[in-house]
Amino acid sequence: MRKLTLIRHSKSSWADPLLNDIDRPLNKRGENDLPLMAKRVRDFGLFPDRILTSGAMRALTTAEALADTLELDAEELRELPDLYESCSETLLHVLQQQPDHCHHLMLVGHSPGLDSLAYYLTHEALKKLPTSAVLHIHLSITRWCELADSCGTRELFDYPKLHQAH
Repeated sequence: MRKLTLIRHSKSSWADPLLNDIDRPLNKRGENDLPLMAKRVRDFGLFPDRILTSGAMRALTTAEALADTLELDAEELRELPDLYESCSETLLHVLQQQPDHCHHLMLVGHSPGLDSLAYYLTHEALKKLPTSAVLHIHLSITRWCELADSCGTRELFDYPKLHQAH
């Protein structure tokens, strides 16, 4: 059995229109949501063998905060350029290439690729993954190369607005 945790990066800033998309930092809400989300991930007991992240500033910042909160070793965080602006097929291919000694992977990335991948793996119609969303999936596979359509079951779906006072 394998586990996969999909995490959409925290909310990013559009304040500087001259910045390239890949270089956009977190905005104030993203900076506030990130430590709370990372703590919830830790409290849920989601400790991956490896974190794979897009190289976009907002995703890398999110992944680094998660690695720090989960007290992971530096080599357990892998920045992969292919994850930036990637479609679900690219994400799937990257996951299928991961070593089998990793039983739990965490993937920090972007919409719409993560949304499409989540649907492909679980066939659950989730709303779009909001920023700082955490989707934990139990996979009925024994090797990453077996990752395929409908092989996953959602175990947890969490995001910041679930925790706001009404």
